[in-house]
Amino acid sequence: MTQSTPTPFNRILLTGAAGGLGKVLRETLRPYANVLRLSDIADMAPAAGPHEEVQRCDLADKAAVHQLVEGVDAIVHFGGVSTEHSFEDILGPNICGTFHIYEAARRHGVKRVIFASSNHVIGFYRQDETIDASAVKRPDSYYGLSKSYGEDLASFYFDRYGIETVSIRIGSSFPEAQNRRMLDTWLSYDDLTQLIERGLFTPNVGHTVVYGVSNNANTWWDNRLANHLGYAPQDSSEPFRAKVEAQPMPAADDPLLVYQGGAFVASGPFGDQ
Repeated sequence: MTQSTPTPFNRILLTGAAGGLGKVLRETLRPYANVLRLSDIADMAPAAGPHEEVQRCDLADKAAVHQLVEGVDAIVHFGGVSTEHSFEDILGPNICGTFHIYEAARRHGVKRVIFASSNHVIGFYRQDETIDASAVKRPDSYYGLSKSYGEDLASFYFDRYGIETVSIRIGSSFPEAQNRRMLDTWLSYDDLTQLIERGLFTPNVGHTVVYGVSNNANTWWDNRLANHLGYAPQDSSEPFRAKVEAQPMPAADDPLLVYQGGAFVASGPFGDQ
């Protein structure tokens, strides 16, 4: 980290705590809260440890979400479906669920949210284009549409109620870059944690959209409009380049090599007979 650890919040809520990134953040967010409240619809193991609370919750259940948010000072919202599915599968957790999070934040006086948005909000831009957060959104999937809606909720709840949000358009956050696209979109766990830290503690963020990407040799995303966060990624996908480039080269028209959203632009449709 480039900054010293700030004074922690009393209680931070982490949704999606049983997911891939949620399990990582359960460990790395500990310094930033006296109590970390962990929530997911799935079982969370291990049981609550010191300075942890575990509360199972279906984000589609408005009353349960309102109970979940009571007594928290900030929300790190990573809950929901994280891959492409039918609209019906996305609707409850990602669209209704994010609305429920913001309504509960309003009712309980929570003034800071970190929203796990996604690069799939702009997935139909081509990989030979460079864009910043002012670019018109071009969702590539029902999943991308749900994250676009979440960003709109964040903007509305700031303008209407003063709830500040940092929406992180996460690229590809895995232990290592797994394919050619990820050489450009990879986000290390340490850089993700730094980005959440800056989102939690930087004053006067309003609604800030930032691309969640490490210091890779090449990227399609310009974070100049989020410079006030002071995000300084420390990691790079370069150590994985030789392994990735040893893989067979996809066809030139493969979405993996054409669109910023990769394979998501071609997923579905679902339910066709």
